[in-house]
Amino acid sequence: MTPAYNGSGVDGNAYIDVNDIAHQAPGWLNDAIAAWSVYGLTLFAVLMVAAWWRARRTGSPSAVTALAVPLITLGGFGVDLLLKLVVREDRPCQSLHVAVLESCPAPGDWSFPSNHAAIAAAAAVALLYVSRPLGAVAVGAAVLMAASRVWVGVHYPHDVLAGLAVGALVAALCARAVRRRQGTLAERLRHGRLRPLLTAP
Repeated sequence: MTPAYNGSGVDGNAYIDVNDIAHQAPGWLNDAIAAWSVYGLTLFAVLMVAAWWRARRTGSPSAVTALAVPLITLGGFGVDLLLKLVVREDRPCQSLHVAVLESCPAPGDWSFPSNHAAIAAAAAVALLYVSRPLGAVAVGAAVLMAASRVWVGVHYPHDVLAGLAVGALVAALCARAVRRRQGTLAERLRHGRLRPLLTAP
């Protein structure tokens, strides 16, 4: 079996610098960042529902794109997961043997690219195609999610940057394709059982 990749040579020093700062930060700040790192993805689900609800209430064809956002996000996650299996990079907390704020994942739970960053970026970019205001909130939240994964010690900076890029690219391609056909798809769905998902009663 091919040995796992050690990514510390890319930006291991930057990772250690962030880790040192995290250990000097106030406990309440670390607790807040750790909670966001674990549970923050739920915000994106809330934003998806809000975007769909707004589009549905106005009868906008963008309701079709809103319905596709979870699937687009899943696509970003899937591509990211495949890259993980190809690259097989050890977690920095394993390679550098440093104490981190979050439990270090077990060997075989690969680091590159970051799943959390990819999911957040995919959701954010897809939401931009439905609602600019909600999408902008999601973009900010995605950046914070990526940063938190480095702060708690489970990813290198390059892991989260790659995750953001993968999620954003997949989402942009998929959302653009759906948006080009959202008018046609909306007409078809309005005559089927999914009509209540597109327009408010």
